[in-house]
Amino acid sequence: MSNKIQAIRGMNDLLPADSTLWSSLDETISNLLISYGYKYCRTPIVESTETFSRAIGEVTDIVEKEMYTWEDNNGNSLTLRPEGTASVVRMMIEHNLPREGIQKVFYTGPMFRHERPQKGRYRQFHQVGVEVFGASDAKIDAELISITDSLWKTLGINARLEINSLGSKESRASYRNILLAFFSANKGQLDEDSLRRLKTNPLRILDSKNKDLDLLISNAPKMIDHLDNESKEHFNILKNYLESLDIPYEVNPKLVRGLDYYNQTVFEWISNDLGSQGTICGGGRYDGLVEKMGGTPTPAIGFAMGLERIALLIQDKNSQLVNKRCQLYFVALGDKAQIESMKLSKKILQALPNITLINDISMGSLKSQMKKADKSNADFALILGEEELSNNQLSIKPLKGQGVQQSIELEGIIQHLQEIL
Repeated sequence: MSNKIQAIRGMNDLLPADSTLWSSLDETISNLLISYGYKYCRTPIVESTETFSRAIGEVTDIVEKEMYTWEDNNGNSLTLRPEGTASVVRMMIEHNLPREGIQKVFYTGPMFRHERPQKGRYRQFHQVGVEVFGASDAKIDAELISITDSLWKTLGINARLEINSLGSKESRASYRNILLAFFSANKGQLDEDSLRRLKTNPLRILDSKNKDLDLLISNAPKMIDHLDNESKEHFNILKNYLESLDIPYEVNPKLVRGLDYYNQTVFEWISNDLGSQGTICGGGRYDGLVEKMGGTPTPAIGFAMGLERIALLIQDKNSQLVNKRCQLYFVALGDKAQIESMKLSKKILQALPNITLINDISMGSLKSQMKKADKSNADFALILGEEELSNNQLSIKPLKGQGVQQSIELEGIIQHLQEIL
């Protein structure tokens, strides 16, 4: 007998028992973003490999080690998307959307990275991303941070904000030379990964996870001390906005983010409740990326958040996020009642689309169906049998101590449900 088929390591199923949490989380985030004027967009999960290698940077862990890449039958190199920004930039360029004015969009969906799976970090994971094109002022930087701050408060998540500035293209190039000189002078202390980055992108050494390099990195020159005047002003304006919004922050000079396309503002939200994988949201400006990918120069900024990590933070909370919908369980006895229950269910859901109505399909006895109603965690059971049909009535039984069972005329059932739900 063959072994049973299992999911690929690091690519997990969403089980029905967890669906309420996830659908509520999706709905909460989408409603918040729509309320701020952001519009939903969707890109394919497969793109040309160049979309990511050109955007993310050749010398990054993602491009070098983590992408799922293959050649199709025509010899084209294709990749499962490891992140969302590059795909959205490609979409903006291909459809000339920035020419229509400022674009504020969001997306949600699976991303793929071939790395060692661990709690909150998987090979197929899910992100919500937000991107804005055509706005250069620090006001939009502050809006994105404010949106995420509101989300954490809604979800009951404790997170701290870290911010930094990577400066303009020119100041970053100047700082790169300063950093190169510093790390070259301390070459003997660098690990193999950092020696490789020294030749290609010394800024990425600041993002090293090797604890043995902590002291060296902390003594390295800080980008924040080598900003040009325009970058300093942009960063100061952002800080003024955050202070006026009562959003606490910490300036972290080592914060560079893991992707090469960032400039100016970068930020991360970090939770202490997830151990070493504490970053739940990160983003920043990427003003040069649209031009780098073949489009017209366009200022841009965005962020992404990992839904698996957020779900871990809220799954044990007694949050109002979950169980908002009232739930009914329809118990029917006899052939005529079965047909009538289907007709009534359709009418009820048309009038009350924000409830859940489960129509029993076990065809069991009254006792058996009522057990299923209790087990379903429904608020009320609707009972329709021969006696109820003969009297043109429907019985409503509270299942959570909200009163006593009542018999209601069928013609008035929708009005009665509207009153009690």
